[in-house]
Amino acid sequence: MEKTIIQTPEAPEPIGPYSQAVKANGFLFVSGQIALDPKTGELVCSDIESETRRVMDNLKAVLATAGIGFSHVVKTTIFLSDMSHFGTVNEVYGKYFTGKYPARETVAVKTLPKNVNVEISVIAAL
Repeated sequence: MEKTIIQTPEAPEPIGPYSQAVKANGFLFVSGQIALDPKTGELVCSDIESETRRVMDNLKAVLATAGIGFSHVVKTTIFLSDMSHFGTVNEVYGKYFTGKYPARETVAVKTLPKNVNVEISVIAAL
């Protein structure tokens, strides 16, 4: 199996031993993104709406570097610090997709990296 690493300065640098994304077997596997601003390295956490928007923009940058967009996404996973954020996250998330939505699960977890409120990963077909 051949795999290609995707890396862009338009999304945050990985904060551990992983890649922003990996192409393999006709799919793109994008690591979970949090609300780090790639230009400043600072968290965007003033409210859950802006935090979610930053996460989605980070995902968009990784997808674009691979030459695709949200229409190619077949599966997403949303991690929330608290299910009370679900409605707002869902509303912002939904604005990035049109028509045929990907499969998805949303789970609440005890803690996320850097104590953020939302992390999202995606799998896209190439």
